[in-house]
Amino acid sequence: MKKSYCPIDTFINTIKGKRKGTIILHLFQGDKRYSELVRLMPDISERMISKQLKELEKDSLIHRQVFPEVPPRVEYSLTKLGKDIHPVLKGMYKGGLLFENSIESVD
Repeated sequence: MKKSYCPIDTFINTIKGKRKGTIILHLFQGDKRYSELVRLMPDISERMISKQLKELEKDSLIHRQVFPEVPPRVEYSLTKLGKDIHPVLKGMYKGGLLFENSIESVD
């Protein structure tokens, strides 16, 4: 996470990326395994999901727990910071719906 001139830019730069907000919203519903996240987002590649998860972990928004099993089991969960930004993302989701509805009305 890199600090910007404006806190809004810092926030946007941290969560921008292919489906980072969606990943956080899914994890707010409960811990998820990698395969569950892949099933929940079939329109993006596994490589991209993996990249976004690594970035979210680096920015301390999610926690990755590896269980010492064969085969290894990995679960992702939100950190306190990840949970704290949920209301903002939920507001952005609602705002997105407003924009989508206005776009559909124009067509």
